Amino acid sequence: MALHGADPASQADGMDSNRTRIAVIYATAQGSTRDIAEFIAADFAARGAEVELHDVAHAPALSRFDAVVLGSAVHNMDLLPAAVAYVRDHRAELTPARVWLFSVGLGPALRGPIGRRLGRTVPKKIAALRDSIAPVEYAAFAGHYERAGVSLKARTLFRLLGGTRYGDLRDWAAISAWSAGIARALSLPQPQATTVHP
Repeated sequence: MALHGADPASQADGMDSNRTRIAVIYATAQGSTRDIAEFIAADFAARGAEVELHDVAHAPALSRFDAVVLGSAVHNMDLLPAAVAYVRDHRAELTPARVWLFSVGLGPALRGPIGRRLGRTVPKKIAALRDSIAPVEYAAFAGHYERAGVSLKARTLFRLLGGTRYGDLRDWAAISAWSAGIARALSLPQPQATTVHP
């Protein structure tokens, strides 16, 4: 999906060479990561960037872009298999690119002394993948966690580790601040419209 900033003019490849070109690529399991990717892409478009939003299965060639934002849900302390495969298969393109990486899981939502410590720790598999492409920055965000369908054992562990509630745990202010930081790094102007989270 292409999102266009203020100037709709484009060249033959569909991208305006005068504007910053950003690919926002994501792997999602239940939609939380997609929502965050859509929010970030809309913020960049509101700042006049030429943005393409794709899931990893339909990601475009990266050579057309000035920057890449790559996000994935976290399951079992690792990025989704589709995101891991994408990084493995495109490492040669990702390594020299300006890449920002984010993950969406429960860690950032945990509270209490144990939960906060665990929430600040990047799981080993994610750290290894992150380090393999040396992104400009990595951020971990809380996602959406529903109680329905979760075993008693998993619910108990969630509570012991500092999980305080279920539902939408995303911190939209933190996501917005991270997106704004990327925009500053890319010298994008202030947004022409306010991007509202879902």
